[in-house]
Amino acid sequence: MDQHAPRARRLPDPDVSVDTLPGVGPKVAQRLARLGLRTVRDVSDHLPRAFLDWSEAGGFDQVLAGTEATVRCTIERIGVRPTRRRNLKLVQASVRDDNGSRVTAVWFNQQWLVDQLPPGTRVLLHGRLEGGFGPPTFRVERHERDTEDAGLHTLGLVPVYPASEDVSTAKLREVTEAALRIARHWPDALPAGVRDAEGLPLRTDALLLAHRPERVEDAERARERLAFEELLVLLVGLVRRRRGAEEGARAHTLDAEDGALVAALRASLPFELTPEQEGAIDAIRADLAGEAPMQRLLQGDVGSGKTVVALYALLRAVEAGHQGALMAPTETLAEQHFLTVEPLAREVGVAAVLLTSSLGARALGEARDRVGSGEAQLVVGTHALIQEAVAFRSLAVAVVDEQHRFGVEQRRAITGPAGGRAPHVLHMTATPIPRTLAQVVYGDLAVTEIARPPRNRRPVVTRWVTHERSAEAYRRLRRHLEEGRQAYVVCPLVSESEAVEARAASEEAERLRHAELSGFRIGCLHGQLPAAERRETMDAFKRRELDVLVATTVIEVGVDVPNATIMIVQEADRFGLAQLHQLRGRVGRGAEQSYCLLVSRPRDELTENAQRRLQALVDTSDGFRLAEVDLELRGEGELLGTRQSGLPELRFARLTRDRRLVERARAWAERLAPDDESPLTAAADRLFADADHRGLA
Repeated sequence: MDQHAPRARRLPDPDVSVDTLPGVGPKVAQRLARLGLRTVRDVSDHLPRAFLDWSEAGGFDQVLAGTEATVRCTIERIGVRPTRRRNLKLVQASVRDDNGSRVTAVWFNQQWLVDQLPPGTRVLLHGRLEGGFGPPTFRVERHERDTEDAGLHTLGLVPVYPASEDVSTAKLREVTEAALRIARHWPDALPAGVRDAEGLPLRTDALLLAHRPERVEDAERARERLAFEELLVLLVGLVRRRRGAEEGARAHTLDAEDGALVAALRASLPFELTPEQEGAIDAIRADLAGEAPMQRLLQGDVGSGKTVVALYALLRAVEAGHQGALMAPTETLAEQHFLTVEPLAREVGVAAVLLTSSLGARALGEARDRVGSGEAQLVVGTHALIQEAVAFRSLAVAVVDEQHRFGVEQRRAITGPAGGRAPHVLHMTATPIPRTLAQVVYGDLAVTEIARPPRNRRPVVTRWVTHERSAEAYRRLRRHLEEGRQAYVVCPLVSESEAVEARAASEEAERLRHAELSGFRIGCLHGQLPAAERRETMDAFKRRELDVLVATTVIEVGVDVPNATIMIVQEADRFGLAQLHQLRGRVGRGAEQSYCLLVSRPRDELTENAQRRLQALVDTSDGFRLAEVDLELRGEGELLGTRQSGLPELRFARLTRDRRLVERARAWAERLAPDDESPLTAAADRLFADADHRGLA
């Protein structure tokens, strides 16, 4: 090798520690880490949440009382003024603008400013002018020293970063400036052909524009470019993961035509399947006929009829001489599925067994033996189904219900090869999200929707009342009971708690027996009851031996009692929106008009979010629309469960706003995923390798 040959230039590594940046020592690095900023890439990807236009700074005489403004001025006097409240310190400064107008500027609990802003300091103040009986005061929200060398903090659009008490937004500006100088040398993951077709700038140019725009609109366009790349890398990774699973595993191929068991099931149903249910069955039938294991998500609103579609898939396995399994996240839900599935299975001559960890040792052993021998053709259970002691003779189809409530490893275990063949897997959820979002969250699954309930279902009428009107709610409930209907009363806790002021199911059931609902048969259901007692209570309610079921959220999913036409949810403001919608779905299962009454604390004691949640339930019964509201209220990361789903956090994409980007990125991902040599697929593989390392994907 020629020792005089020029060495290949080594590009700066974006994943080096943040303490390699100038001005970042060990202490600052620790503080940045608490903001999630551990590498230079983390810093460059930490976008501003807003911008201040200091160029519009004027004088106090141009500011109207009650409005926000930016003023350039000089500190004349500054000090801390005591207040009557021990935990409140008021910093007051007499300031003079360039026109000679004077006001009093105030800061709350920032005593250290007395030393940082001595008299004579030039400052830019952003805040609100507050008038009153005395002289006006200027309540400061942000400030910067106005010095000749402070251009980074005072010229043009000045970025305001998500900061913390020990890392100021000013410090973040300085650290980001250093990171951007390094980011200029990083390679671009987007292929040139994609950039040209989409009219996109280089990533480094987009980063610079996102942090240092001339106009706010420029920053938003830059964010969209970064979001497109982020979505594309994620979706390419999901497509590659899906195709890798398809290449590495083989499933039992089931006949393309339905057999006698499915015909018997259809004949036994007291209703006709809806077009949406038939469409879902058609998609599943096509999947089952192939050797690649089915990985399909069936998402539908509460009461849309997913269970019948799932039973279809399970019976297709039995018809072919194999087994089917339905896995639910809780014992109560598994028990409810078994109570629904077992009679239908028995009617068509199929043996079904329930397998949960709460079974006694003898019953559990017998159930495992029946599963291992193949005598149990349909198996319903919890995560106990994927324990090592359970061995299926020939599992061909697995249904995972409420799949978002399982951990990643649990979902992976049910999809692993069994007897040399992997099962076809149908994932189900009654917590729907819009299709474009599903393409990201469930990017490695084919998505099928059942958007509409059966035609004979009426929307549940929902009313929101406060505690002082709860007696009226119970009077309405009594009228339903007197007409021969049944009812639910939902409470958030099993037993009284001093920490949470909520009614407990057990105490509420006892109270109602002697108060508003005296004379009616009342049962109580919660997760701390023994499994046998839970099954007996639920069965008694189905057989109409109980009029009212007082319960916790164990009835959230899977319970189907058509004669139950009214529900009261106590302390409704303590539940999440999706959970309330699931609970409401327990009524309205028959042809009769049903009602859900949400009882909360007084409105003036509720947060704005709590009020919006409850009002949204009153306004609509559409689960997809409610999912949109939930996204707005809770944020995407929390709602979509990135930690649970195995997806990395999205830094740039805002799924509620970026649907068009998702569609475009999805189309490119299918085309680009096979290229093993491109920087894009390398980035996607790194992303999922990192997720695997952290136990996420």
